[in-house]
Amino acid sequence: MHNICRPYTQEEVFYLDTNSESNLDTRGVPIMGLTSEEVRKRIDNGQTNHTDISTQKTVGQIVKSNLLTYFNLIFLILTVLLCIVGSFRNLTFLPVIIGNTVIGIFQELRAKKTLDKMSMLNAPHSIVVRDGEQQKIQSEELVKDDIIILSAGNQICADATVLSGSISVNEALLTGESDEIKKKSGDRLMSGSFVVSGQCYAKLDKVGNESYISQLTAQAKAMGDGEQSEMIRYINKLVKWVGIIIIPVGIILFCQAYIMNGETFKKSVVSMVAAVLGMIPEGLYLLTTVALALSTIRLAKKQVLLHDMKSIETLARVDVLCVDKTGTITEPGMQVTELVISGRCGDAEMDKRAFAHLLADYSAVIEDNNATMEAIRSYVAKNEIEKGSRTLLKTQPFTSANKYSKVSFVEGDYMLGAPEFIMKDRYEEISEEIEEYQSKGYRVLLMAESGVSYIENNDDKDADDSKNINGENSIGSVRSLGGISPIGYIVLSNPIRENAESTFTYFKEQGVAIKVISGDNPATVSEVAKRAGIDGAENYVDASTLASEKDITEAVGKYTVFGRVTPKQKQLIVRALQKQKHTVAMTGDGVNDILAMKDADCSIAMASGSEAAAQAAQTVLLDSDFGRMPYVVFEGRQVVNNIQRSASLFLVKNIFSLLMAIFSAIFAITYPLEPSQISLISMFTIGLPGFLLALEPNRNRIEGNFMVNVMLKALPAGLTDVLSVGALVICGQVFNLPSEDIATAGTMLLAVVGFMIIIKISHPFNKMKYGVLIINIVGLLFCGLFLGRLFAIESISNICFLLMVVFAFAAESMFRYLTLFVEKLSSFFGDEKNRRKIRRKIRKYNIFK
Repeated sequence: MHNICRPYTQEEVFYLDTNSESNLDTRGVPIMGLTSEEVRKRIDNGQTNHTDISTQKTVGQIVKSNLLTYFNLIFLILTVLLCIVGSFRNLTFLPVIIGNTVIGIFQELRAKKTLDKMSMLNAPHSIVVRDGEQQKIQSEELVKDDIIILSAGNQICADATVLSGSISVNEALLTGESDEIKKKSGDRLMSGSFVVSGQCYAKLDKVGNESYISQLTAQAKAMGDGEQSEMIRYINKLVKWVGIIIIPVGIILFCQAYIMNGETFKKSVVSMVAAVLGMIPEGLYLLTTVALALSTIRLAKKQVLLHDMKSIETLARVDVLCVDKTGTITEPGMQVTELVISGRCGDAEMDKRAFAHLLADYSAVIEDNNATMEAIRSYVAKNEIEKGSRTLLKTQPFTSANKYSKVSFVEGDYMLGAPEFIMKDRYEEISEEIEEYQSKGYRVLLMAESGVSYIENNDDKDADDSKNINGENSIGSVRSLGGISPIGYIVLSNPIRENAESTFTYFKEQGVAIKVISGDNPATVSEVAKRAGIDGAENYVDASTLASEKDITEAVGKYTVFGRVTPKQKQLIVRALQKQKHTVAMTGDGVNDILAMKDADCSIAMASGSEAAAQAAQTVLLDSDFGRMPYVVFEGRQVVNNIQRSASLFLVKNIFSLLMAIFSAIFAITYPLEPSQISLISMFTIGLPGFLLALEPNRNRIEGNFMVNVMLKALPAGLTDVLSVGALVICGQVFNLPSEDIATAGTMLLAVVGFMIIIKISHPFNKMKYGVLIINIVGLLFCGLFLGRLFAIESISNICFLLMVVFAFAAESMFRYLTLFVEKLSSFFGDEKNRRKIRRKIRKYNIFK
C-alpha cells in the first residue's frame, strides 16, 4: 500500500508497476529514501525546498509600496505647510489620498489572497521515496537528501544527482542552449531545467534558497523588477517626470508670489500647494492597481491563474495566437482507434493479434510516459492484451528531435513514432497507406523493425528483383540486416473540443491570426484545424523542409499550419512573427512548447499538461478549457482600454496645472486657484468618473502607443483649460476683479471643460455613461451650493459671471477645434507615406547643410 494523498494517475501507476527493477542504486541496493525521523530533523534544521524568493509581493511589501511612496511624502509636506499657515480647509485632498492608499492596499491584498489559493492548487508536485514508499507531495515540502522520481514533463525542483535510470533534460531556461542532454547515474541535475524523456531516481543535494534556480532568481530580482508592460512602463515614466518637475516649479511659484508679487506667506503657500497638487496624478496609480486587481479576481473565478500581471495587457494587444494541436484544439487525451498491419510488412506471421502483443511488450518496457504512450497503454489494458516473452536489452526514449523511440529485444529491434522520421527517404513506400487516415484527421504512428528488411522473392520474378539491401540474392521471404521494415500503424484520434470552432471564430472576428504549430504530420494537423474552423487551415507546411531561419521567416507569412515542428523551430517561428512586429501569444501543454512559450509576448498553459509548461507560463487555464481564451482577451482589453481612457482624464489636470504654472511664472501672476478647488474639480471631473468608466465592458482591440493615445485625448482639453482660465485671469486683472471671484469662476470653467472631455471619451453613450455624467454633475452642484465654504466657492460679481459664461462658450469651440486639429495631426504623422516624406526632407536638409 502506497502512502499518498490522492490516487495515483496512470503515469504514476506505470512507475510503480513496471519500473520496480530500476529501484536500485549504483550498488544494487533497493532505494528506500529518508525515514520519517530523518525528514523531521531536516525540517527542523530548515533544510526544506521552500524558498523566500518570490515574484509576488508579501503583505508587508504591499503595505509598504502603497504607503511609503514619493508622492505620499510630497502630500505629507504639503499638509504640514498648510497646517503651518492655518489653511485647514485646503486639506480636502487628504481624505482622497488616505482613501486611495487604503483601497489600493485592500485590493492588492484581496487579489493576493485569491492568487495564493489558486497557486496552491496549481503548485508543482513531486513523487518522493520515503520509508521505502512512494508519496506525492508539494515540491516545496521536499527536504535535502530526499530521493525523487523524475519523468518526462517534470521540472527539476532542486539541484540533484541521478541515482539510477536515465533521462534527457533541457537546460535552455538556464543556459539558453536548447540541446537535450542525456543524464545517467552520477550526473548532476540543475533545478529549473526540465525532463524531456526517460525516468530516473535522483537525490536532492541543494534545496530551497541554495538551489541553482533560486540563486538565479535572486540575481534577477536584485537587478530590478524585470520587464514591464507598455502601460505600466509609461505610467511609471509619467510619475517619474512629474516627481522631478514639481519641486523646482513649486519653489519658483512660491518665490514669485511671496517675493515678486508681495503676497502674504499664507497666500504664497496656498497657491504653490494648489499648483503642485494639480500636477500630481494621485488617482492614476490607484486606478491601475484596482483595475488590475479586480481583473485578476474576475479571471480567477473563471479558473484562470496569472503568474504575471503584465499578461493581462499583452493578451489585449495580441494579433497572432500560436496554438498546439493536442490539448488546445483537441481534448488533451488521445485514444487508439485502430491497429493496422502495413501492406509492406514482410513478416508473414504478423497479424493484428501478434501486433497487439508486440505493442504490449513495447509499451511495458519503454520509459516514455507522454500522452501517446498513455493512450497505447490504456488500449493494451482495456483490451486485456497480454505481454509476450521478449527479453529486453535496452531502450531509447522518444525525443522531440528524433520523433520516435526505440526498444531492443533479443528477438529484434523495434521503433515507434512518426512515419516520416522512421522511414526517412523511403517514406513514399508507405505514404498512401497513411494518407487515408491522415486525410480524416487521425494521427498515425508507425511500428517498424529496425536493422532488418523482408524481401519477397517469387519464382516468376527476375533475379534482380530478389536482391536484398546488401545486393545479395534472396529466395522467398528473408530477413536481411541493415534496413527498416514497416510492421503496422497505430491510428490515434483526438476529439476536437466542443467550443473550439466558436473560439476560433471569435479570434477571426477580432482580427487575431491563428498559427497552428504541431509536431504531428502537417496533413493531419491541417485536417483537424479545418474541422475546428481555423481560417486558412488548408495552407500547411512540413517544418522539416524548413532548413534555415530565413525559410521560417518566409513561411510564417504564407502558412497557417506547421507540422513536424521541433521545439527549437517553435521558438524560431515565434521570434520570426515578433520580428514582423506582431504581438504573439503561445499556448501549449507539453515540454516541447516551453522554449516558444518563454519567448512569446504572452504564454498560456493548460493545467492538464506538463507541470513544467504550467510553471513556465504567464497564464494557466486551470480547467484546461481553451474556450476561456476569448474571455481572457476580453478582460485584458477592458482593463487596458478603460485605464487608457481614464488616464486621459488625469492627464488633463496635469497638463493644465503644469502649463498654468508656467503661464503664471511668465506673466508674473500668482497661481489663481486654491487646493480645495483643485480637489473639487479632481473629484467630479476626473477621479469618480474615471473609476466608474473603468468598470464598463470594452471589447475593442488595443492599438497604438499607450501614452500617445492618452495624450491625444488629454491635450485638447488641457490646452483649452489653460487658454480659457489664463484669459479669464488676464481679463480679471484688467477689470480689477477680486482674486476670490477669479478663482471661483476659474473653477467653474474647469468643470465645464472637464465635462466636455467626459462627454468626448464616453461616446457612444449608453445608460451607464449617462448615469456617470449625471451623478458627477449633480455631485459638483451639490458641493458648490451646500459646501461652498469648504471648497472655496464664493459668490461672484455680475461681470465675473458674464466673463465666465463667455469663456465657457469660447472653451466649447476651442476644445472642438483643438480636438480636430490634434486628430488630423495624429492622422498625418500616423500615415507611413507622410512619415517617409518627412524623413526624406530631413535627410535632404542635412545633406544641404
